[in-house]
Amino acid sequence: MTVQQTGTAPDGHGEDQFPAGAQVLVRDEVWLVRNSSRTEHDGTKVDVVGVSEFVRDQEAVFFTGLDDVELIDPRRTRLVRDESSNFRRSRLFLEAVLRKTALPQSERRLALADSFLLDPLPYQRRPAELALSGRNLRPRLLIADVVGLGKTLEIGLTLAELIRRGRGERILVVTPQHVLEQFQHELWTRFSIPLVRLDSVGIERIQREIPAGRNPFTYFKRVIVSIDTLKNTDQYKHHLERITWDAVVIDESHNLINRGSLRNQLARVLAPRTDALILASATPHNGDAKSFAELIGLLDPAAIRDAEHYRAEDIEHLFIRRTKISHEVREQMKGQWKDRGPSKSLRCAATPAEEKIFEELAAVWLPGDHGTSVSGVPLFPYTLLKSFLSSHAALKATVDARVRTLEKKNDPTATRAELAALRTLRELVEPMTEADSAKFAKLVERLKQIGVGPGSDTRVVVFSERVQTLEWLRTVLPAALGFRGRAAEQSTRVMHGGLSDEQQMQCVEDFGLADTPVRILLTGDVASEGVNLHRQCHQLVHYDVPWSLIRIEQRNGRIDRYGQSEPPEFRALILTSQVEGAKDDTLVAERLLEREAEAHNKLGTAEAVTGLYRAEAEEKSLVQDLLRGRTVDESLDARRAEAASDANAGMDDFLADFFGSVDAGPAVEDDAAGGSAPVPVGGARNQGHAVVPRLFTSTAEFVDEALREVFPDAATSLDLDRDPESGLLSFRPPSDLVHRLKALPLDYVREQRLRERLLVTFNRRLAEQSLQRARESSSSSWPEISLLTELHPVVEWLTDKVLVRLGRQEALIVTADVPEPTYLIQGVYSNALGRPTVVKWMGVTRGGTVEDDMVGLLRRSGVGPTMANPQRDPDRKTLESGIPDALAAAEGFLDRHRDAWDEPLRGPIEDYKRRLGAWEQPTLTDERTKQSLATLADSLLTTGRPLLRVLAVLVPDPDAPRPVTP
Repeated sequence: MTVQQTGTAPDGHGEDQFPAGAQVLVRDEVWLVRNSSRTEHDGTKVDVVGVSEFVRDQEAVFFTGLDDVELIDPRRTRLVRDESSNFRRSRLFLEAVLRKTALPQSERRLALADSFLLDPLPYQRRPAELALSGRNLRPRLLIADVVGLGKTLEIGLTLAELIRRGRGERILVVTPQHVLEQFQHELWTRFSIPLVRLDSVGIERIQREIPAGRNPFTYFKRVIVSIDTLKNTDQYKHHLERITWDAVVIDESHNLINRGSLRNQLARVLAPRTDALILASATPHNGDAKSFAELIGLLDPAAIRDAEHYRAEDIEHLFIRRTKISHEVREQMKGQWKDRGPSKSLRCAATPAEEKIFEELAAVWLPGDHGTSVSGVPLFPYTLLKSFLSSHAALKATVDARVRTLEKKNDPTATRAELAALRTLRELVEPMTEADSAKFAKLVERLKQIGVGPGSDTRVVVFSERVQTLEWLRTVLPAALGFRGRAAEQSTRVMHGGLSDEQQMQCVEDFGLADTPVRILLTGDVASEGVNLHRQCHQLVHYDVPWSLIRIEQRNGRIDRYGQSEPPEFRALILTSQVEGAKDDTLVAERLLEREAEAHNKLGTAEAVTGLYRAEAEEKSLVQDLLRGRTVDESLDARRAEAASDANAGMDDFLADFFGSVDAGPAVEDDAAGGSAPVPVGGARNQGHAVVPRLFTSTAEFVDEALREVFPDAATSLDLDRDPESGLLSFRPPSDLVHRLKALPLDYVREQRLRERLLVTFNRRLAEQSLQRARESSSSSWPEISLLTELHPVVEWLTDKVLVRLGRQEALIVTADVPEPTYLIQGVYSNALGRPTVVKWMGVTRGGTVEDDMVGLLRRSGVGPTMANPQRDPDRKTLESGIPDALAAAEGFLDRHRDAWDEPLRGPIEDYKRRLGAWEQPTLTDERTKQSLATLADSLLTTGRPLLRVLAVLVPDPDAPRPVTP
C-alpha cells in the first residue's frame, strides 16, 4: 500500500508526516492523529482516535505499509453555494459543529448544569466543579455526602459535563444490585444519559446476540452493572482488562476497602483502565486510616505518601463531604426538604408469654454480675436476646440453628446443659402467636393510627434485622389491618438479601409507584443503603432496632432525603419487661435512638460518634462492652475516646474532620463577581457558567430549524405533530433513529413503545409532570414524555443529520454584511491523548486579520434567521485560492497566543509533577507508579500543531449599499 498524500504538514514544512492533531482518512473514515512514529518494516505507525460518526472515539493504530493513510489537508477545502432560504443550511451546519466540538480541558466551568430536569441547587454542582477544577490530574473524586443529599444527581451532573468535553463516551456504572434500576432511571429521566443494564440476565442475552468470544462490554458504550455480577473477576476479568473506559462510577464504594476481597480486586482492575473515576459512599471509612488510604489510592496513587499518617488537606482535592446541616445545604434546601424529628419510642409492655422468656434469659443465659451463662460462647446469649427482641419467630429460628450446631459436635458432655436450656426456650416459644406479641399489637395500633388500611393511600416501611420476623409479619399483618383476599396479598411486599436482584428492584419500584396497591414494605437492612423509599412514603417503623447508630441513620435516610415533601416520621417498637434483671429494649435500643437523634441535630451525621465508622464494628463493640458491664453511653463514649487517642486515627483528628461536624465554619472565597460564597470541606468554588459559543438562541430553536431542513415534509415522513401550546413533539422515529434507541434502557423502550412513536419536549414543566405521572402509575415507572436536553439521542441524531449533509472537506459560502471575504476557521490544539486543550473559532479576512470571536462576527454580519439569500454565485476559484493564506494567518495567530491559552492547563499539571517529585517511595512498584503518573501528566499537555478546519466563508453582497466614506 502507498500513502496517498506525501504527508507534508499544512504549511508545507514536512516536519512531521502525520503531526498530532491532524486528521487522516483511512478505510473511508476520518481519524484524529494522536502521535506517529517510524517503524523498520511497516512504514509509519499512526495512533488515532475516530472522528467520523461510524468510528467516533474509537481508538486504532494504522501502519502506512498496510493501509492507505491520507493526510486531510484543509488547504484543499472545496467551497459550495448555500442555496437554502435564509442560509439555513449554513447556520445549522455551523451550530452543529459548535455543538459537536468537545469543550477544551482548559474550560473548568460547568456548561450544562441548568439544562436538566432538576432543581437549581448549587451544592449539588460542587462535585462536578471539583472534578473539573484541575486540582487533580484526572476527573477523580469521592462523593462522600451523607445519606439523602442526592449523590446520584451529583454523579449525573458530573458525567454530563464529562460527556460535553468528549470524555464520557464509554461509561461504566457499578452499583449494588438492588439500586440498579433506580440509578438507571435517574440518569435517563433527569439527564438523558442512557445506561444499558447488564445484570447477569442481560449479559447472557447479549452473549447470545454477539459473535462468540466478543467482549460484551464493547457492545454498548454506556452500561450499568451490579457489583455482585462483576465481582466474579475470574469470569469477567479478561473482558475488563481488554477495555478502557472514559468514566467509571462505583456506588457504595466503602465495600471496596478490604484488600484482597473480590470487590477490591474488581476496583483495582477498573481504576487504572479509566480516565475519570467517581466513587460514592455515605460511609466510606471503616475507622482505619490505612484502609481509607487504599480507597483514596484508587483515585490517585500518589495522593498519600504515608498510609498511616496523613491529614484531610492531603486529599481535599479528591473528596467532597456535606451533611443536611452544612451551611450551603441548609440554606439552599429551605422549604424543599422537610425536617425530620427523632425516632420516637412506642413502648410495648411484654405479654405473659414474653415475660416467661425474659425470665429464662435473665436466669440462664444473661445472668447478673455474679452469674454464669449456660453458653460457652460469650456472644451467643446476646444473639438470642436480639432475636427475641425482634420476634418469637426469629428466636425460634435462632434456637433451632444452635441446636443443630451442638448436636453435630462429638462432645455431648460439654453441650448437654446448653442443649437442655435451648429446649426449654423452644418449649416456651413454640406455642406463641401474634396474640402473644406486644410489639405486633403496638405495630397494628400505630399503622391504623396513621391510616394504613383498605381504602387508604398511606404507606409505611417497616424495618427488621431478621428475615424470620419479616416473613412472619407478612403472614399476619395484612389481615390484622383489615385487608382481605387478593387485597391482603397485594398490600404487602417483603424485601431482604435472600431475593434476587430483579425481585429486590421490583419491590422498590412497586412501593414507589402511587397507583400500585402496595401499602407496606417489610424490609431488612438490604434497603438501608442507597434505596429511595420516600416517593410515596414518609412513615417508618423500626420493628426491631439495630445496635448501631450508623444502621439507624441509614434506615432513617431511606425516607429522610432530598425530594421528601412531608416531614419524615420515625417510630421504634420498644419491648419492656417487669422481670428483675431483664435486658429489654430500654437497655440498648431506646438509648441508641436518642444518641442518633442528638448526633443528627448537632453534627448532621452519627458516623463519628463511636469512631468505628462501620455498623458491624459498632454492634460488636457494644455487645463486648455490655459483657464487661458498661452501659450504652459508657460504651459509645469510651470507643470515641479510644479512637481519638489511637495513633492510627490521630493525624490531627483527621477522621473527626472528615466524618464529624463538616459545618464548623465553611471557608469563604471571593467569587468572580467580587462577592463571596461558602466553600465546603473538599469543595470547589462556583466560578459561573462555561463559555459555550452558540449561533442559535436555544436548543429548541436549533431542533426546530433542523427538522425543517432535514425533513421538509416532516408532517408526512415522520408523522410529526407539534402542540404549540404545550411544546410537545410527537413523531414516528425513522430507522436510523430507531437504531440509536438500542442504547436506551430496554424496559423503557419496550414499555413506552419508542420504536413506534416518540414524545419529547423542551417544556421542563411538562416533562416533570410526565415523570410524576409515571411515579403514580403501576403500568410503568418510565415517563411517557422525555425532556430534550443537549445530550438527548434525538438532539444528537438531528445534529449528525445536519453535519452529513455537507461533504467531506466542503465549506459553505454565505453572503453577509462584511467588507471583504472572511474565512471562518476552527482551530484546535490537542494533547497526546487526542483531547482538545484549546479550541478557537476564528474569522480571517483576505488581508490576514484574525478575530477569535466567530459567533460575534456572524451576528455583526447579519447572519441569522431573518437574513436574505440573494442566490448569487461568487467566484469560487478565487475564494478557494485564498484559503491557504487564511489558514497560515490563523495558525500564526494560534501560535502567538498558545502559551497564554495553555497556562490554565499547564499550571496544575506542573504542580502535580512537583508533588510527584517529592514522593519518595523505595519499592520498585511505587517507582513504576510514579513514572507512569509522570508520563500521564506529560500526555495531558498541549502537543503538536493545531488542527485547522475551514467551516465557511462570508462574502460581501456587491449590490448591498455601503456607507459613504467622508
